[in-house]
Amino acid sequence: MATFSSFQDILPDPNNYLSEAGSSQSGDAGASLGPGFTSVKFSSKQPTMGTRTNSGRYIARSVAAHSWNIDISYNSLTRAEFEPVFSFLMSRQGKLNPFFIELPQYLVSQDSTFATSVISNPPTTSVKIAEGSSVPAGRTYFRTSYSGSGTPRQGDIFTITDTSNSNHTKAYQVTRVETSTDYNTSFDAATNPGSGQFRLHFSPPLVSATSDTSILDFTEPRIRVVQSKDVQEYSLGVDGLYKFSLSVEEAAP
Repeated sequence: MATFSSFQDILPDPNNYLSEAGSSQSGDAGASLGPGFTSVKFSSKQPTMGTRTNSGRYIARSVAAHSWNIDISYNSLTRAEFEPVFSFLMSRQGKLNPFFIELPQYLVSQDSTFATSVISNPPTTSVKIAEGSSVPAGRTYFRTSYSGSGTPRQGDIFTITDTSNSNHTKAYQVTRVETSTDYNTSFDAATNPGSGQFRLHFSPPLVSATSDTSILDFTEPRIRVVQSKDVQEYSLGVDGLYKFSLSVEEAAP
């Protein structure tokens, strides 16, 4: 007899199982990996309002929170490949219940040395915020401690595990990585990186204050999303294959 404590809440893909009972356990009845994506369209949405004065000066401000929008396309699927994905989405009841997505291009860091280090030795080589105090919301950088090899790269995605705020599920993208041997000396000297540290810049800004020593997850980061449409549909060809695509948008708890 197999038992489990929670239903799978990650979209089935080649890295995530879904069983007939709804678990993520590979050994459960009917458990199989989901189909891969044909293509992924990844969009950064930051609503802003801009005004230009008569003298030509341009003034802008954010008017709403940032979100990631994702469009996923699949190859034509057999029924065995299609039904687990479609039934998983049906269980979310349209836009009502969020779930998580892992995107193949962000499963590991671009720096293979860094990726291997954080995968092989957690939590020994975990990347942690190292500022001495909490980091306020709105910041686009923080100093981190890291005892492993390599560093994150521009374009990597990470999420934050903050034990004092389980609702901090936002995904961030790296824009700069300053090390102890290569950093801007005129930028916030209090956060200059020392040995075993780097100053990480990212976008969008922190959505909430974040505790010191919070862990940054660069391995299989999960983006919390809801379906973008109230209607989910597919088409069935004369060859018996299902054609299907999916649009989702990031959703904070």
